[in-house]
Amino acid sequence: MNRTDIEARRQAEIRAFVRANFGPLGALRLHRSAFGADLLRAPANVLLAPFLLIVRLTGLLAKVLRCHNLAAWLSHRKVLLQTNVSRQVATRVIAFIADLDAKGIGITVSEDMLAHEVADYTGVRSAVGEITTTVLVLIAGVFLFQTATPGLLSLIGPVAEMRAYTQAVEDFPLGQGLGKMYYGVFSTDLQAWQVIAIGFVLAMMLSVVTTFAGVIVDPLQVVSGTHRRRLSRLLKRLDVAPGRNGGLAREHVTARFADLSDIALNLWRVIRG
Repeated sequence: MNRTDIEARRQAEIRAFVRANFGPLGALRLHRSAFGADLLRAPANVLLAPFLLIVRLTGLLAKVLRCHNLAAWLSHRKVLLQTNVSRQVATRVIAFIADLDAKGIGITVSEDMLAHEVADYTGVRSAVGEITTTVLVLIAGVFLFQTATPGLLSLIGPVAEMRAYTQAVEDFPLGQGLGKMYYGVFSTDLQAWQVIAIGFVLAMMLSVVTTFAGVIVDPLQVVSGTHRRRLSRLLKRLDVAPGRNGGLAREHVTARFADLSDIALNLWRVIRG
């Protein structure tokens, strides 16, 4: 069997795999395992993700400086916690690659190298969940508060102010009608504990969104061909240079760019007063 035939068969197998595992029904079955500890791991991974960016960028710098051992060591560091969904995806992808090998159209690599590459693959998928959450938060900010909210920090303030305003109007001694008039002129008192409490609640809500974002995003990526291309890239890396992928996927960069934008926007608002 020549290389062209092998590639054609691989692509057919890839399309069948992504439809079965990331299509509407496959995505629902996959996310059944997300109930439970994944709701805690998701926000923890959001906090750990900047460290992943630092480690990967340091690895790229080491590679440029020809410190290949250091670059390889950094590229193999596991920073993010493995969620149940990611574990399910990794197990299925590894089984898929083993099935390709059994059919004579796969790649034979060591278990360690395969696990490393598949971990990078699942990490990219998790980053897409973060990007989805960021987009939803941004849309919510524009429609509800007419302001850009690229992240949690930007959302806390408007939500806290809205909650304080609503509570103050409801508690106004002369009635809600006059309360709206009064607090339309005078600002409401916003306590620090209220901001912290609302931030905590929002963080938990967004962790749920991030955890289950794949239910919607996975089928969309099947339709757009993103899942197929991502899996094809994984197989090509295993073909050419398994275990030497020290780069940083654009999905990780996009997710961290949103975080940096959130921080920068809030600093600018503080400076402006």
